[in-house]
Amino acid sequence: MNRISEITKRDIYDLFRNGIDIDEWFEKKNVKYTYFGRWNEIEFLKRLYNLKNMRSIDSRFPDAESDIWQHTVNNDDYPFCWVFEDERFQLKNGNDEIYLKFICEIFHPIVRDETGYWKEFLAEVNKMLRNDGYELYPAEKISNRDVYGWRIFRPEENIIFIPYSQRNLKAIKEKRIFLSIKRHARNQIYQLLEKYNENYQVEEMGFTYNVSLSEIVFNDLRQFYIPKCYNEQNQYVETSDLQDFILNNLPYYVLDVVEFFAKHSCSNDFEMQFNAILKLNDIAMKLDNGKIIGKFDSHIKKTTLVTIEEVGLKELLQEAAKYYEEDNLKIAVEKLWDAFERLKTYYFPTLDKKKSINRIVRDISNNNASYKEMFEKEFHDLTAIGNNFRIRHHETTKIDIEDDRHYDYFYKRCLSLISIAIQYLESRGLSKL
Repeated sequence: MNRISEITKRDIYDLFRNGIDIDEWFEKKNVKYTYFGRWNEIEFLKRLYNLKNMRSIDSRFPDAESDIWQHTVNNDDYPFCWVFEDERFQLKNGNDEIYLKFICEIFHPIVRDETGYWKEFLAEVNKMLRNDGYELYPAEKISNRDVYGWRIFRPEENIIFIPYSQRNLKAIKEKRIFLSIKRHARNQIYQLLEKYNENYQVEEMGFTYNVSLSEIVFNDLRQFYIPKCYNEQNQYVETSDLQDFILNNLPYYVLDVVEFFAKHSCSNDFEMQFNAILKLNDIAMKLDNGKIIGKFDSHIKKTTLVTIEEVGLKELLQEAAKYYEEDNLKIAVEKLWDAFERLKTYYFPTLDKKKSINRIVRDISNNNASYKEMFEKEFHDLTAIGNNFRIRHHETTKIDIEDDRHYDYFYKRCLSLISIAIQYLESRGLSKL
């Protein structure tokens, strides 16, 4: 896939070469950040490329590593940010997957200089990438520091945040989601929220005033419903009191408040501390990148998405997860089956579809005959489901799926195979890059 334009690549190159202007103490200041962070260039590049197996462009040296050492360490005569223009690294003319993997590595916590301006550069890079349909996002954590992956950017998803109760409204009404939060757990949640209930300065119409985080959250809630709680007479009445709302309300609305606190809080510890409360109280849910999900929900894990380096497959899985979360199971299953079909051709054009499947099966079975037979059958059975049932809405001659529970079964079964296949493809280093 080649969505990233030459213009965007040139702008990002200029960004690292020339720096950016920031406001500091009422004046503009130009700041720079090296793409290799706390490492030297060779150490950084070796995290992504086998330099010993890459050709040298200096006839005096046998490989790229020796060549680069000569011109960046011994003589230091390569221009700053030369790697973005060097054809061997495929950043200027290669595909999007190569480029995005390189950019993500710049902001990896092992690489980045925490004392430098990496956050400012990350924000600028994201602005540029979003013009071409991608963005970097915190996909997982190492030592409580964000590790960035890339994903397809969907502007509509960034316009408004839909809280838990509204995302799952249909499932809650149909009693497919049942949740209970006991009194002592609610007290723990309230104490955590109160800990992060700081005051913020807001400027409006020329006036500056303080507002608490809970007030901001209640204003967010009012976009969807009037915040209410049960009073002592068991009447459901309007409230703006955080404690009353948490202690005397339906559990789904409690989770709404938690998500909005996570959205506005600047602390990296909030998610970890809230999940500790859930675990302590045996609540089978978790706060994951600002959203509450059930531990047993078969969404696409962020860590799974991170390992996928083929844009089309990643986009389909991302769409499937989005529709599943919105309870649109029909479209979720359709997107997931499209991803399954794309997975089958993972090694195309090197291998045809049948040989590509055989190679995937060999890898995920560790070439063990019993597991190989099982996974071959699973590929065959899922293919048969796609051929016989109306997975795609336009295929009117196939068996109708009339029960959402059957859609849920198909989704989870197909996702299980895709998930394990991706893990093995990555762990064996058989990526497309």
